[in-house]
Amino acid sequence: MKIMKFAATALIAGSLSLVACTSEPEPVAEPDGVPGLTVSNARMVLAPVSGNPAVVYFDVDYQGERGLSISRADVEGAQNATLHAYGEWEGKMQMAEAMPIPIRKGYVVNFEPGGLHVMAFEVSPDIEPGDTAEVTITVSGGDKHSFPAEVRAAGDER
Repeated sequence: MKIMKFAATALIAGSLSLVACTSEPEPVAEPDGVPGLTVSNARMVLAPVSGNPAVVYFDVDYQGERGLSISRADVEGAQNATLHAYGEWEGKMQMAEAMPIPIRKGYVVNFEPGGLHVMAFEVSPDIEPGDTAEVTITVSGGDKHSFPAEVRAAGDER
């Protein structure tokens, strides 16, 4: 009788473990952007000459609790994108790739003409004024925040 109870218990336990193995895993929730970070006024200005880089401007408002830095940008429809800034070098203002941009609670960072911006290289010719391009910024730790940017022609307001 003890052997029968043991066999029945083992059979039930084995069946339950098989059911557990074949059931769908619980989905893991993807993070929804960077907590405390909002982006506004996003726009991508196309180059006046086809094949030249486009530029992306936007405003970042950060109210998160932990200090971060913006370390990367990606632009939908561009082969490559980099964070850029202007700085003085040998007595001249010059544009160069930016170092990671620190942000902490209460910071507002403006990506604007003559300052920080994103350069988008090899933009698809299919992207035209009036379209929307998705821009994704990556912060320290790897979290990403995506937002739409209105595509504008070269002569439009920056």
